[in-house]
Order: sequence, then structure tokens, then C-alpha cells
Amino acid sequence: TCARSSADGAGLVYAIAADHGCVWDMKFCPSGAWEPPTTARKHPQMSRLGLLAAAFSDGKVLLYALPHPGALRHAQTTQVKDGSCHKHVICKVQCVTMLQVGSVQAGHAGECGQCFSLSWMPSKPHHHLAAGFYDGTVAVWNLLTTSLLQRVRQPDGCLKLYPFQSFPAHDHAVRSIEWCKADSNFLVTAGSDRKIKFWDLRRLYEPVNSIKRFLSTEVAWLLPYNGVTVAQDNCYASYGLCGIHYIDAGYLGFKAYFVAPRKGTVWSISGSDWLNTVAAGDITGELVVAVLPDLAVNPLNVKRSSDRRFPVYKVDLLPRSPAGTEGGEPALPRTRLYSEMVTGSYLRFRDTDLRSFRNFPGREPMRRMHAQEAKAELSLDRLQLESLHKVRFSPNLGSHGWLVSGGQAGIVRAHCLAGLASGVGRQLLAECRARFCSRYGDRPPSPSQ
Repeated sequence: TCARSSADGAGLVYAIAADHGCVWDMKFCPSGAWEPPTTARKHPQMSRLGLLAAAFSDGKVLLYALPHPGALRHAQTTQVKDGSCHKHVICKVQCVTMLQVGSVQAGHAGECGQCFSLSWMPSKPHHHLAAGFYDGTVAVWNLLTTSLLQRVRQPDGCLKLYPFQSFPAHDHAVRSIEWCKADSNFLVTAGSDRKIKFWDLRRLYEPVNSIKRFLSTEVAWLLPYNGVTVAQDNCYASYGLCGIHYIDAGYLGFKAYFVAPRKGTVWSISGSDWLNTVAAGDITGELVVAVLPDLAVNPLNVKRSSDRRFPVYKVDLLPRSPAGTEGGEPALPRTRLYSEMVTGSYLRFRDTDLRSFRNFPGREPMRRMHAQEAKAELSLDRLQLESLHKVRFSPNLGSHGWLVSGGQAGIVRAHCLAGLASGVGRQLLAECRARFCSRYGDRPPSPSQ
């Protein structure tokens, strides 16, 4: 959580421990699950911060009702002895709902393998949730179902739900899945079989469109467009074509638009509907943001696309100077062990001043980005400690300028893209705050844009 409008006070407020293996994906319910911190709830329930869905490697998807940190601290001080002495709070909690593939008659959580990706239905009341599995299966659950064939009450009070739709989407693992925000009947899946498929949930016997290009790592579907922005692994990419691409779903018939070239694998991509931008983190440790053109018009006519992207920061992995040696340049350790890499090297973060874009093309970060797009060096025989593995824009209007990223080193950083704020966005934010105050009678915090 961040204290008020500054990220300087950010810190861990609590964590959740689980016994279901690796967490491959997590998504908050888009809206409707938040409650004001002052909401009175009967013990042991607390005011709810949100509803979180987590995909685990044992094949289960669990839904957690997360409390506000203040309510949890109050419960900790009143119920736990010496609760204030602990620096961090790690809770073993019971989920509210367990989503599992199969059926009441034949239910086995691991029959489809690990769950790698999930996505909430973007339209209210967000009662559908889709997930992709290792064997290529996609399952869709109805969270509000009352059917006795899909809803089972467990002895511990937890609900177990079975999907109302399940279909084989790919020949291998489903790496990413996203709903269409304009029409919830459509979704897109990207699999390890190098295919991107667009689906109409009303006719699942064949995809609306199937495109085989490269190995996709993640997709982002922005609200106004008929296609997806795709991040890719460079193992199957043609020379000079590795990076971020916009792919039309087939409705307009446009050819793929090359958003930004990257020298190495792009591990994560995130889009902002408020800013019409995408952000991507790659194996070289660079976080890049690209402002998209109007993709309802043929993007092949877009000129100087290089001016539409800029770096947020760059991570450099540098060797430590060996003690007692003079002359000679130290080299990075050729190891894949984290402990040895930390001992022999360190990370340097080079941030871009994003408060203003004046004279931006001539600044050093832009010149360096364009130079490394053409001739960056990759060393794959060592641990990529500088690589960025996850990037996310804030989906909320009040903090839509914030961008969070994390990488192999375990460091999570938050950046505010203040230079992308517009007058229209400020006006819309003021109107939404006024409606919030009239409804809840309290002024919300004012995150800087």
C-alpha cells in the first residue's frame, strides 16, 4: 500500500500464506468488491478491501476476501498476544471460494495440470471468471450460480464451484487469457503452441480467428480496439521482429502493427485504457512505455512510431571491482546461482524524468534506448538478475498514472507517469471524486497523476 499520494511511504502491510504451490497469476475483481474502511461488519468479518483471485500450480483457483489493513491491525491488537511486536503480518486464511475443474461426479483439481492464467469478466457484475491450464484447457466459472451441479458447500464453510463452460483451447499450456472489455462474449487466449486464438463463448466449436506467429508470453486487450497487444519470446522471432506487436482480431483485416522492437524476450505487458498506452518489461532490464495510435484506422500509415515510445528506467547488471586488483575490467560471474551472482555483481537503476516530455527525443535515455534496440548484447549463460518479469498499470482512475514493475532481483518499483496526464483526465477525475463524496460523505485521498 502507498501512503496518501506518495510512493515514498509504500510498504508491506500483510501477506497471505497458502499451501497450494506456486502462484502463477493473481487478479483483483475489477469493481464492486470494495467497501469503505468504516463499514461495520459482524465479528470475525472485517471491512473488505477487495476480492482477489489466485491461480495455483496444483490446478486450483482460490478467491480471497481481503480486509482493509486498518481493520486487520485492529483485530491483531485485540485478539493476538504480542501482535504489535512482529514487523510483518503473514496470515494463513481460509478462502471464500475454491474454483476447480471437472464436475460433482468427477472432480479432480489436477486433471488439467497447473493453472497459469486467469481473467475476470470486465463487465458488471463480474460474475464470470476464466482460467487457462497446462493441458490447453480453458474453464469459465459462474460465481453467482445456484445450481447444485456447480456449487458445493464444503464442511469448513468454503464454497467449491465447478465450471459451466470448459473447452480445449490449445495443444499446450495456456500462457495468457483476456476478456474483450467491449463485449464479454469474446476472449483471447495465447498458448505455448505459438497460437493466438479469439473465441466467441456462444460458439466454442471453433475459434473466431487463429493466428500462429511466435511464442507469446502475455497479451493486453485495450478497451476501444478490435485486437490485442502481444509480448513475445524471442526464441521463434525473426531477426529484427522481436518485441511488442498489435494483432487485429480479424474484424478489420489489418496487418500486424510493430509497436516497439526489443532485443530480448518481453516477459510482461500491461495496458492502460485511461492513457491508451502499453508498458512492457523485458529480459534486458528495460521498462518501456508506448503510446498507441488510433488503431481503429489502418496502423500501416503511422509515421515515426519510434517517437511514440520511451523508457521509464533501465536496470544494468555491473560487476563488483575485485579487491586488490588494479587495471583490467572485471567481468560478470558466469553462473546461474543467485547467491554467487549477488556476491559478484550489483544492480544500477537509471530512471527517466517523466514529469515533462520537453526536448525528450534529445535526452540521454531516449538516445540510449534507440541505440540498444539495434545492438543490445544478451548473455544467456548467466542468471538474468536484471530482467523484469511483471509490469502492471493501475486500473483505477484515481491512480491511473502509476506503473508498478518487478523483476528477477525481487525488487518492486512504482513510477508515476506524470507527463502523460491530460486536462480531460483531471476533469473526469474531479467529477468522479465529487460523486464519491456525495455517496460516502468522505473525501478520498488524492493520488498524484
